[in-house]
Amino acid sequence: MKFGVVRFPGSCDDTDALLAATRVGEAVTLWHADTDLHGVDAVIVPGGFSYGDYLRPGAIARFAPMMGQVNEFAHAGGLVLGICNGFQVLCEAHLLPGALLPNVSLRFVFRQVAVEVQRADSPFTRACDPGQALSIPVKHCSGRFYAPEYELDRLERTGQVLLRYAPGHNPNGSARDIAGVVNERGNVLGLMPHPEHAVDPLTGSADGLSIFESLRAHVADRVLA
Repeated sequence: MKFGVVRFPGSCDDTDALLAATRVGEAVTLWHADTDLHGVDAVIVPGGFSYGDYLRPGAIARFAPMMGQVNEFAHAGGLVLGICNGFQVLCEAHLLPGALLPNVSLRFVFRQVAVEVQRADSPFTRACDPGQALSIPVKHCSGRFYAPEYELDRLERTGQVLLRYAPGHNPNGSARDIAGVVNERGNVLGLMPHPEHAVDPLTGSADGLSIFESLRAHVADRVLA
């Protein structure tokens, strides 16, 4: 299992994403200005402030040369995980539906939250149980998931809502408590909580490791098939 973690100017969680990925496999850095994915099995677009969040979070990063390769990789069925700012980048790149708006408090939030797994039959959650609560931190200023009501209905109907904040744990006002969504094909996930910061009990929780373990198991099965 080989992960690739994209590094933009302003990324600040790429190192933790690399360290989390190495707990279940190999991991390499993918520089934003390059166009070589180095044969990775999964791409992680990490958190931070890509290009200083100028214009709006993720708006410039979507045009990076590496994101052109990530786009092609995703459309070919490759696994892509966008965390926090990475989620924003994937929405800007139209690889995921919806948008991430400023928190209803208009303040930066940083806290541990409970996130409930809505589906356990995806490449990102197969190591979890349906309804399982994961304790994972959030830290963002623009993490409020938004989509028109008809689009939210469609996402619910097609099972694209993969993660939802547990009752009372929505930190940003996200529509329908949505914490993470996948594309229609199910190979691209964006989530605002940071699973890479929850891979060791010493930091308060190892629940985020299940996301990385799920990806490893999915790739292993695909190789055996």
